[in-house]
Amino acid sequence: MDKLIFKHDLSESIISLGPITIYWYSLMFLLAFFAGYKLMEKIYIKENKDLKLLDPFLVHMVLGTLIGARLGEVFFYNWGYFQNNLLEIFLPIKIDENGWNFVGYRGLSSHGATIGIILSIIIYKIKYKYESVLWIFDRLVIVVALGGMLVRIGNFFNSEIVGNYTNSNFGVIFLNRSENLPRHPAQLYESLGYFVLFIILYTMYNKTKLSDKKGFFFGFFLIFLFGVRFIVEFVKESQGGIENYLGLLSTGQWLSIPFMLIGLILLIKSNSARV
Repeated sequence: MDKLIFKHDLSESIISLGPITIYWYSLMFLLAFFAGYKLMEKIYIKENKDLKLLDPFLVHMVLGTLIGARLGEVFFYNWGYFQNNLLEIFLPIKIDENGWNFVGYRGLSSHGATIGIILSIIIYKIKYKYESVLWIFDRLVIVVALGGMLVRIGNFFNSEIVGNYTNSNFGVIFLNRSENLPRHPAQLYESLGYFVLFIILYTMYNKTKLSDKKGFFFGFFLIFLFGVRFIVEFVKESQGGIENYLGLLSTGQWLSIPFMLIGLILLIKSNSARV
C-alpha cells in the first residue's frame, strides 16, 4: 500500500547561479502568462482582431493578476500581520529584528487575482473601446483556466497550500516541511480540476458561436473553477484569514461563494447580457 504514498523532496528551485535562483513557482507563473498570450493570439487571429491590442492586454493581465493576488493575500488572509508591516506588501522582503531578508512574493491569493484581472480588463476594455467586456471575458477564461493549472503545480513544488493529513496509506509526504505523514495533494487536485475546465472551455469555444451567448463562458468558468476550489477546501489545511471571524466554512469557501453566484447570474442572463 505504500505505493500510494509519494515522498515529496523535490527542490523549489530549478537552478542556482551565485545570487540568482530560478524557482519552479516563478517558472510556472511565466509559463502561464506566455501560454496565455499565445492562446489569446490564436483567438485574436481566428476572430480577426487587431494583434496590436495584445501587448497592452498582456500588460493589463500581468498587473491585474499580481496586484490583485497580493492584495487578496493581504486583506483576505493576513491583514493582522501586514497592518504592522506595510512595506512588505509590495516589497519582496521580510523585516524582523535581524534586519531584512529577500523572500520573494510567497503570499498570493487566487480570489484576489480574479478580482484584479476583472478590474484590469474592464479598464483595458474602456481604454481600447471594445464593444463588450464580456467578449473579452468569454475568451480570457480559457487562458485563466490553463494558467491556474500551472500555478497550482508551482504551489506543489513549493510544498505550500497543502491538504489535511489523509490518516491512511495514500497521499504525499512533504519532506521539505519536515513531515512524515501523508497529506492530500490539494494543489494537484485543484490543478487537475482546472485542466479539465480548460479542456471543456477550449472544446466548447471551437464548437460554439459565442456572440449568441455573451457571458455564458464567463459564468460557466466562475461556477466550475470556484466550485472546484470550494470542494477541495474540505481537504485543505486551514490558511486562516476571514474564517477566523465567520466560522463554519474556510476562507477559500467563503470567498468562492460570491463568484459562483455571479457565475449563475451570468448563465441565466447569457442570452441577453450586454456590458
